[in-house]
Amino acid sequence: MVKKPGMIRLTVHKEAGMSGRFTVGFIGIGMMGAPMAACLAAAGWPLRIFDPRAEALAPFAGREGVTLAASLAEAAAGAALVITMLPDGKIVRAAVLGPEGLAGALAPGAVLADMSTSYPLETKALSEALAGTGIGLVDAPVSGGVGRAERGKLTIMAGGEGAVIERIEGALSALGTVYRTGPLGSGHAMKVLNNYLSASGLAAACEAVLIGRRFGLDPDLMADVFNVSTGRSNATEVKLKQQVNNGKYAAGFTMELMSKDLRMAAALAGDLGVEAKGLAACAELYARALEVLGGKADHTEIMKLIEGEDIVNARR
Repeated sequence: MVKKPGMIRLTVHKEAGMSGRFTVGFIGIGMMGAPMAACLAAAGWPLRIFDPRAEALAPFAGREGVTLAASLAEAAAGAALVITMLPDGKIVRAAVLGPEGLAGALAPGAVLADMSTSYPLETKALSEALAGTGIGLVDAPVSGGVGRAERGKLTIMAGGEGAVIERIEGALSALGTVYRTGPLGSGHAMKVLNNYLSASGLAAACEAVLIGRRFGLDPDLMADVFNVSTGRSNATEVKLKQQVNNGKYAAGFTMELMSKDLRMAAALAGDLGVEAKGLAACAELYARALEVLGGKADHTEIMKLIEGEDIVNARR
């Protein structure tokens, strides 16, 4: 049952009988957020979850240990940790600093973990805005996709003060393996650079398959050979046969999000004075795919653009 929104700022406390497990607020019950929240609940962490879409919350109704919050503030009230899993850093900032946002409901000593893919310099700016509130901030984006999220096997790239990460590492460990990447913002920097490698590897694998197919090679055999050779990558292991060669295109990560991450990686390179020509070309390729295929297309559909826009238009 959804409770009425509450604006009372409660003191952070540990839940009695929960073996030290504290209340976790979780904001953003989407494709990744839903299985992540489910893993936390399964591990015994009391949850207060919020998403503006009622249909996103519905699967959690009646689940033991899970409260469906009616607002951001209600999700944060009494929570020692609030996790945001939202589309980008601007939305995170609005959720945190808005008129009825998280910052107004979190007690001093609580920690905000942004597990979204946000721009590193925006993360630092958010930290500055929270200065003096006593709220800790950690950037902890994830990699691994929906499948690993469901199994609690994500890679978690955590940036921030070591003592702050230490306080929430138990909860984060219910979602996967935590890698401490350095100061605040370093987790988000690591994530966008990882996604650049992921995106460029997929594009290269698709180009190789297209060339091989034109020559007469079997695409699935190509993937098998790549996977026992030096061309092996995440794309060859989990995307070529499973998503691209069979035309399934359902890896669970949209073209809109991939293009956004590449724009952030390119912006980071520019802000740091690094001329990254390969990154620029990759960002341009996925931006074109976004334009032609639309934001909801799966990122593995980059193969359609690589095959040629005449094929793309014929399949739309």
